[in-house]
Amino acid sequence: MASPAVRALGTLFRHRAPQGFPSSCPGAFSSLRRSGLLGQSLSSPVPRGISSSADRVRWIWSSTPVCMGRRSSKIATRKGAQDAKKAKRYGKIGKEIVSAVKKGGPNPVSNTVLVSVLERAKELDVPKEIVERNIKRASEKGQEAYIEKLYEVYGFGGVGMVVEVLTDKINRSVAAVREVVKDCGGKMADPGSILFKFRRARVVNIKVSDADKDDLLAIALDAGAEDVIEPPVYEDDSDEDSLERYYKVIGSSESYPDILSKLREEGIAFEPDNGSELVPLMMIEVDDEAMDLNKELMSKLLDLDDVDAVYSDQK
Repeated sequence: MASPAVRALGTLFRHRAPQGFPSSCPGAFSSLRRSGLLGQSLSSPVPRGISSSADRVRWIWSSTPVCMGRRSSKIATRKGAQDAKKAKRYGKIGKEIVSAVKKGGPNPVSNTVLVSVLERAKELDVPKEIVERNIKRASEKGQEAYIEKLYEVYGFGGVGMVVEVLTDKINRSVAAVREVVKDCGGKMADPGSILFKFRRARVVNIKVSDADKDDLLAIALDAGAEDVIEPPVYEDDSDEDSLERYYKVIGSSESYPDILSKLREEGIAFEPDNGSELVPLMMIEVDDEAMDLNKELMSKLLDLDDVDAVYSDQK
């Protein structure tokens, strides 16, 4: 008669569980623990019919194995979001370089606008090849200068949005924005209908995971910041979404260098702005349904190549 340990092993191999026991054979645990085999290497011999090789070692684990596939998927999703954000930032800088070269030529010595754009590109760690490619692109035949346009949109729950576009084809950009707004159930607004609810400001973005809210507020205000805005929280936010949420430290052009200096002094990681952002004068609180609809609308607008930013006054 086979020993309890052998019977347990037979159960294990029948279920073909090389990295853990299925819930259907709990009795295998107790027998293996008593025999002292649990957690030991099973290399040779093995029951007939089970493939083996000289350099293959199987382990029986006493705890649930880690599902690496799921973690890998989460990391890939997070990296995809980070890459998309970086691509959008690099794209905007590239278009600004083309516009600056179109206006004042490729020589930074005589083109102060280009100098300003190149300094910002350096702050944002834009790769050298992207900068050089766009300087060259500006002198290519048929390349038109980029023009900044602002489109205003009525969202859901009384929320207003401003879509910031930098494009070399205005007709293309407005058609694309209108199509997304219509498909999502929003409505295009007349110029000036929404914009008066916002003001221009310098903004420093800081990941929620990199700073305590109260500490950050004290540090920012001490450095001359006007406010610290918390990011919106959505009901269906995943772990990856939470990791990509940012506090916005609001300041003026005059206080901006002092804010950066103070953050460096305190060891708080941050992302510089792209020049300036539109900040709402007042925030509007909406219900969950309107919040989700606005999130979808903003996300689809940001997917458009010509769109560099979408601002809203949603709380």
